[in-house]
Amino acid sequence: MESTQPTATDRAFVAAGQRLTVKVPGTSANLGPGYDSLGLALSIYDTLTVETLSTGELAFELSGEGADTLPRDASHLVVRAIDLALDRLGFQHNGLRIIADNVNPHGRGLGSSASAVVAAVTAANAMVPEEAQQNRQWILQLTSEMEGHPDNVAPAIFGGLALSWQDSEQYSTTRAEVATSVIPIVAVPDYELSTETARGLLPASVGHHAAAMNSGRAALLIHALTAEPALLLPGTEDYLHQSYRAQAMRPSADLIAALRSAGHAAVVSGAGPTVMVLANGEEDATAVVDFIKSFTSANTPDVGWRVMTLAVDVQGARVEVHRR
Repeated sequence: MESTQPTATDRAFVAAGQRLTVKVPGTSANLGPGYDSLGLALSIYDTLTVETLSTGELAFELSGEGADTLPRDASHLVVRAIDLALDRLGFQHNGLRIIADNVNPHGRGLGSSASAVVAAVTAANAMVPEEAQQNRQWILQLTSEMEGHPDNVAPAIFGGLALSWQDSEQYSTTRAEVATSVIPIVAVPDYELSTETARGLLPASVGHHAAAMNSGRAALLIHALTAEPALLLPGTEDYLHQSYRAQAMRPSADLIAALRSAGHAAVVSGAGPTVMVLANGEEDATAVVDFIKSFTSANTPDVGWRVMTLAVDVQGARVEVHRR
């Protein structure tokens, strides 16, 4: 069967002179037992501004996280994602000016790469004529394909608590409202851990008992997050991945163990090494922050920790088109 995908010569150029800004929340995936299926949108935002040119050039301004290490050319993840999205939509560009302001820490388990691809694909979708634009389900498919799983991109796109699954090559998600008393607190260490390294520590299989225990806790977690936050501590118990990854992030694992022993619902954020606590109300949140600062200063003096009290983002990615 012949391919119907347009060739480079067939694809129309998007109109030059467009300028748009995409704001995308950071995310925390897994949330303990929800491995590769649960994700939460957080109120920490990366911003991407894109202007279409007619000169064939690529200008890239980058500030914030990664400004000292990330490329500013066509090899950057944002540029590659824009090019791929436009290609899938049957278009191409004739030059771009990109301004990226990164607030989300990189390599820490807060979905920075997912934020980048969601911002880029959302921007590309907004560049093409209205009749060619696709919905957010299309954005979910492409970004999940790029990331390999939907657990981070889904909450980045839709906001809130995302429950995601995969059937063959089809990615799906549904969104749940988080109880208003739930307050996410993250403790971000000054060391990184790549997702590839973290995944490489996992066993090829787990026992039936562990799988059954984990499925029960994942179900309980959804109830706790949406209806009964008092159950967040037992709901965040994990049997699939955190213990296997502990050796690669010992300071984070020790902090999680201490927090949970003190009654706080602490988990590894994504693949780590960031620690996230799901506090229940302002009083609990204050106690969590005080505990983290006290424990880390006494037990991990060689690790720098950034502690942030966040909120659950309920909007997901949003795009603003700047009219001339």
